[in-house]
Amino acid sequence: MEIFKIVITGNVGAGKTTLIRTISEIDVVDTDRHATDETADLKANTTVAFDFGRITLNSEQLLYLYGTPGQSRFDFMWDILINQSQAYVLLVAAHRPKDFRGAKRILNFMNRKGDIPMIIGMTHTDCEGAWEADDVLLALGFADRETSPPLVQVNPEDPRSIAQCLVVLLEQLVTTAAA
Repeated sequence: MEIFKIVITGNVGAGKTTLIRTISEIDVVDTDRHATDETADLKANTTVAFDFGRITLNSEQLLYLYGTPGQSRFDFMWDILINQSQAYVLLVAAHRPKDFRGAKRILNFMNRKGDIPMIIGMTHTDCEGAWEADDVLLALGFADRETSPPLVQVNPEDPRSIAQCLVVLLEQLVTTAAA
């Protein structure tokens, strides 16, 4: 059995837990706890260690999805989860530009841990004040689309949208492995 270990990361409220809960074929293992800091302004509960879900691709391949906590105080979990993973998705909430600096910090952290395939999943694109894709890329430090990682719009509540996002990530993984 071939197992692909994928990390879903991003700031608090970007949609990591929702994405995994929406697409996982098993009951998600989570470590949600009552939010006690500024996170409580966004949501009642937050991930403090990780989320885990699974998708069967076919009879020989599984996708293990690991969701990171969004707060930087739990960055030790980012380190644990990115270690041994084969690719990751950085979720960015397009309607919260104040969070882009934190998303860039997560991106830099993950990239320092290893050179593995990744994509950017832009969430909340239907919300008031959502930034356009090129502007999000620029805020994350990518000067142009030619040299940036793939960016896809993803709705963490829509299984089809998530599946399309994961297909792009797996294409990145296959392309990188073939090179």
